[in-house]
Amino acid sequence: MLTLQEKKEIEELLPNYPTRQAAGIDALVILQRHRGWISDETLGEAAEFLKMTPAELDSVATFYNLIFRKPVGRHVILVCDSVSCWVMGYDPVLDYLKKNLGIGFGETTTDGRFTLLPHVCLGACDKAPAIMIDDDLHVELDPAKIDHILSLYS
Repeated sequence: MLTLQEKKEIEELLPNYPTRQAAGIDALVILQRHRGWISDETLGEAAEFLKMTPAELDSVATFYNLIFRKPVGRHVILVCDSVSCWVMGYDPVLDYLKKNLGIGFGETTTDGRFTLLPHVCLGACDKAPAIMIDDDLHVELDPAKIDHILSLYS
C-alpha cells in the first residue's frame, strides 16, 4: 500500500496538472525515491491512486528511462554515451568502471552498492566524459578521479 507520506507528496503535486493521470511520471519519481525502484505491486497501487490502469502507467514507466522497474543498487551510475563523451574518452571510462566494479550495463555489484546504466546525454558536453551518480554530476574523468569519486559513495 502507498504510505500516507507517499500519498501526501503525490497529492501536493496534483494541482500542477490538468488531470491526475498527467502526474504519472512525478508520482513514480516520488515512489521510487521512497522505495528505490517501482515493483509491479507499487505500479498497480500508483495506477489505482491516479485513476489509471496499470498498463497505462507502465507505458509511462517503461518509456521514461530513469524509472527503475527492477531493483537497483544503492547508487545508480549513469554513464553518458553522447558523441562528445565518445570523442573525449568514453571507452576508457566505461572500461575502467566495468573492470573495477566487476559489472556491465544493467548489472549491480554483488554488495548492492552500484548499478551501472548508459544514458543518452548528461548535458555536460563541454566537460566530457561524464557520469552521474544519483543526482551528482562528475566530469572530465580519468581513472584516478573515478577512484576518488567512487570512494565518496559508501
